[in-house]
Amino acid sequence: MTDVREQLRRDVDRPTYDEIRELWKRHSIAEDERDLPGLISTLTDDCVYELVQTGHRWERHEGAARFYTELLTAFPDVTFDLTDIVIGPQGVCEEADVAATHAGKWLGIPPSGERLTWKVAIFFPWDDARRRFRGERVYTAGLPLTDLLA
Repeated sequence: MTDVREQLRRDVDRPTYDEIRELWKRHSIAEDERDLPGLISTLTDDCVYELVQTGHRWERHEGAARFYTELLTAFPDVTFDLTDIVIGPQGVCEEADVAATHAGKWLGIPPSGERLTWKVAIFFPWDDARRRFRGERVYTAGLPLTDLLA
């Protein structure tokens, strides 16, 4: 884990900002197009995906692929409507409104068939040396399924 003081010392320069922004765009487009290899190519090989409220974690490229396969199986029509974004030398933080039908098992919870809506804030930490994201830390609000896991 990167020391937060080191993160605060990172200089903001236009080329790095542009590189992080373009990689986030590639990641988002690949996600929208369900292009798993394209999405994985934006991540460090030791990336970690974490659902902060539940403590679920998926590690490395294999874990990231499993995370997306499980998510897209459980919510095949999931959409993310971006509502806010911050890009800096530490990475990207986005906020989005999410809508999806719970069509498959997610985190051990059987499908309800319900159309669900919730909010997410997702942090994509930037690895300055490897020029990729180190995964995603996902925070949710209003997702009834997370209540079942508590």
